[in-house]
Order: sequence, then C-alpha cells, then structure tokens
Amino acid sequence: MTFSKYLKDRLWILLAWAVLSVLLIGMIWLTPDVHNFWDNLSYLLILQLFLIFLFFTIDYHRRKNWYQSFDPDDSPLQHFVESAAANEEYLVQEYVNQQVRQHHLMIEQLLSSQKDQKDYLDSWIHEIKVPLAAVDLILNSIEFDIPDDKFFLLQNELQQIDEYVEQILYYSRSDEFVNDYLIQEYSLKKIIQPIIRSQANYFIQKNLQLTLGEEDAKVLTDAKWIEFIFRQLLSNAIKYTPDHGQIKIHITTKAGGVELSLQDNGIGIPPEDIGRIFDKGFTGENGRTAQQHSTGLGLYLAKTLAGKLGVELYAKSTMNKGTTMTLFFPRLDYYHEER
Repeated sequence: MTFSKYLKDRLWILLAWAVLSVLLIGMIWLTPDVHNFWDNLSYLLILQLFLIFLFFTIDYHRRKNWYQSFDPDDSPLQHFVESAAANEEYLVQEYVNQQVRQHHLMIEQLLSSQKDQKDYLDSWIHEIKVPLAAVDLILNSIEFDIPDDKFFLLQNELQQIDEYVEQILYYSRSDEFVNDYLIQEYSLKKIIQPIIRSQANYFIQKNLQLTLGEEDAKVLTDAKWIEFIFRQLLSNAIKYTPDHGQIKIHITTKAGGVELSLQDNGIGIPPEDIGRIFDKGFTGENGRTAQQHSTGLGLYLAKTLAGKLGVELYAKSTMNKGTTMTLFFPRLDYYHEER
C-alpha cells in the first residue's frame, strides 16, 4: 500500500479534525473576552495539522512491512502473513494464515491424488503393452489363415491402439519433461525414417505416394521426443489424405536453422480452425466429420513438446488442397562456433 492510499483511508480523521477546528473557531468568535488570539490560533491549527501528518507518517512506516505481506504481485495464499502490531492486524493476520494453511493442505492432497493417478496410469501403460505385443504376435501367426482385408484391418486397429497408448504415455510424461530428455546431435533423416517405415501399411492400403527429399541435416534435439512429434504429424497427414494422394517430406537448411516440412494434398483445414488446431481437445470440423475421429491430443502434445525442445511447430493449409506442417529447429550459433 502506498502512502497516498494510506492517507485516503484516513480522510475521516482529517475531516473530524477540520470539524473540531471549525467548532473551536466558532467558540472563540462567540467569546467576547478573548482578544488578539487569532494569530495564536492560526499557529495552533498549523501545529495540529503538522502533528497529525507526522503521526500518519510514523504509523505508515510502522505498518509498512505488514502491508507488504499482502503484495498483489505475489501468488495468493502462498505465504504466511507476519509483522502484525495491533490487535486488529492480528485478527486479520490470523484469518489469512488460517486460509493459507487450508490452501496448502488442499494442494498437498491434490498433488498426492494426482501422483497416485499418474503412477497407476504409467503402470497401466507398461502393462497394456504386453498383451498388445502378444496380440501382434498372434495376428502375425494367423496371417495366412484369414483373408487379407481382415488381416490388414486388424493390423491397422492394433497399430491405432498402440499409437493411442503412446499418446497417453507421452501426455503423462510431459509434465516431467526436464527429467526425461537428452539433447544430442542427430541426423533428421535417421530420426524420421523408422517412423515412415512403421506407417508402411497405411501407405500401401491407401496407395499413397511418399516423396522424401534427398537433403539431410543435423540438429541438436532429443530423438525420442521428435519421433513422437513427427509420428503425430505423419499420422494426421495419412488420416486426412484421400486414397492415391501424395505426401511430401522435405528437409531444408536455412540461415536461421533447419526446417522439416510435411506436406499432403488432403482435405485441408478450414480457415476458422487453423488457429485452434494445437489447442488441447480441439478436433475441429475435420475431426467431427472424418471417418476416423480425432482425440484432439495429438497436435496439442506435438506443439507442447516441440516448444519444450525449443522447436517451432506451425501449420499452413488450404481447403481441398492440403496442409503443410513445419518443424523449425533454430540454429544454435554458440554450439557451432565452439565446433
């Protein structure tokens, strides 16, 4: 609280002093025996006013530390209030501190509950991978015993389940990103080629044409997280590209860094949706009308994790012509200078 606000809250004291001063002047005016007192009265009123402001100044500095305990720039209900000097201040201080204690207790309970849920989720993710791997082995063992169309259909659904499990895993780990990444120099092609091969069935079934540029570049990043990000982008490109469509992947080295672009000639993104595609849970018109509905988590996770890696992810799209997703890896000048 500033001194001007402190004075504003005590205007009633100044008004009371002004009323008393007027009454004093009136009494002297009506007293006929009092003569030559006006000069002394003026000095008395000025002295009173000086003493009042001196009292306010001392009182404000005495309370200043207590006022700073309620600094609006601090996070509310995070710190205990101290430095109370008067009974009224003690009453307010005790009430606020009680609210802080209850707030801390609720936060601890919430964090404990979230930790239990996260531990269970992580355990479930790792446990579910075992039966998924077993189902995949069983499916491969009966490949020649069932029609090809049913085999591919089961294989696609199994792969889709596996990708959803991966989404949950990375979503669960996104809050602990700083504990689970390793920045090294990688070849971009070596990162994305295994992801492309893992989607080979979709390319074959939809007769999609893939073009991978010859240029390669090395970037400083974490391969595991970039693999996940690129998988989300490639999965979306395949999902929203019609049969016999084209997907082009290019790596371009620029002055400011390296661009990895993924372009398709699919249905595109409506202009009113392009600004929200990275929002959590947003599926848009395509997600609601496509045969394969979207969860609204893939692009959100891709954008979030890319930002934590210092990589920029942005999209350009034209309806019924296609979409281009671009990952931009900025050049780290100090790193290259040391090399």
